[in-house]
Amino acid sequence: MRFVVWTMPRITPLNQAIIVLNLIVFLLQGLSGGLINAYFALWPPQAGALGYPEFHLWQLLTYGFLHGGWEHLFFNMFAVFMFGSDIERLFGSRRYLFYYLACVVGAAAMHLIVVSAGGGPPAPVVGASGGIFGLLLAFGMAFPKRMLMLIFPPIPMPAWLFVTLYGIFELVMGVTQTASGIAHFAHLGGMATGFVIIRYWSSQRRPRR
Repeated sequence: MRFVVWTMPRITPLNQAIIVLNLIVFLLQGLSGGLINAYFALWPPQAGALGYPEFHLWQLLTYGFLHGGWEHLFFNMFAVFMFGSDIERLFGSRRYLFYYLACVVGAAAMHLIVVSAGGGPPAPVVGASGGIFGLLLAFGMAFPKRMLMLIFPPIPMPAWLFVTLYGIFELVMGVTQTASGIAHFAHLGGMATGFVIIRYWSSQRRPRR
């Protein structure tokens, strides 16, 4: 998730709290010696029967605040910083929090569905990417003409195009399984969840005849 936006937004309070919480949890991960990952990373439901840590319902949410390393944490939190504040201003803090967490859970559900259908050895999933891809979707829908630019390659493009191409890229990578170790369908699940929520909220605002 390596990109920049032309204008640097001022961070909003809830968005700042999400970033700080992720930083604190990452530090605790390093101190726990793997114990936090065993209980709070997202494990497939069949993992316990195969000798791996057990799946617990709370992992559908808690995995989104764990990360696999400093680079993983930095780029995810950079994305939250760049996109989250505009969405918080747009939705309001309460809806923003609900939206972000719902996208994290939706991403986890999509990942577990795909893993259960595809089989393979159990592996834990960590990272805020499910929520971030929900934010990307919301950003592209709310500010379609806002210009974004990849860090590499440095190609500027409108937000709607960036989000569309990114979604297609994730789908291709997920179907072809060409990048192991990345939960591409979790990313798509975050986007899909965000789309459903935004469409529902939009329908609620439409005047009834």
